[in-house]
Amino acid sequence: MLETLTDLIDMRSFSNLWYWIAIAVTWSTASRWVVGVPWDLVIRARRRRGDAEQQLHALMQINVARYLLVAREGGLAATAIGSFLLTVLLLLGFVYQAEFVQALSFIVVPMVLVGWMTLRVATAYEAALNTEGAPTTEVLIRAMARHRLHIQLVGIVSLSATAFWGMLQNFNYSILN
Repeated sequence: MLETLTDLIDMRSFSNLWYWIAIAVTWSTASRWVVGVPWDLVIRARRRRGDAEQQLHALMQINVARYLLVAREGGLAATAIGSFLLTVLLLLGFVYQAEFVQALSFIVVPMVLVGWMTLRVATAYEAALNTEGAPTTEVLIRAMARHRLHIQLVGIVSLSATAFWGMLQNFNYSILN
């Protein structure tokens, strides 16, 4: 019975439906929350102005302050530990051929890139606040839209690479078995 079930449902990472659902949720969430601000608030601020604009600016300032506080107080340690963990992840996945770790790498590595890009946007926003005051809503929305587009481009490349690697792994598995 158990053998029939495992034959019916492939539990390997790249052919597992739950893995692809996790990837879809990850990238959907990444492009919905831009610098911690929900995208629907950005759209409301563009269309309605008023309270939505004030909420957008307030939420952006709060999130930028949070991101930069974490980066400044724990950035060195986080970079060192993160680099070590990424190295271990990539070595286990691609040198030692652990398929689950490979699958995890295709989620974690692009999200690290998205985190770095978000930190750059937060730093640029803070610099703009310090030199010229709060940017206008139009400038802020344009910057957030550009950042969201970059996140989506990373997502497209990541999903394409994941699909290609997953098909290659499934092809190799079918030949060997």
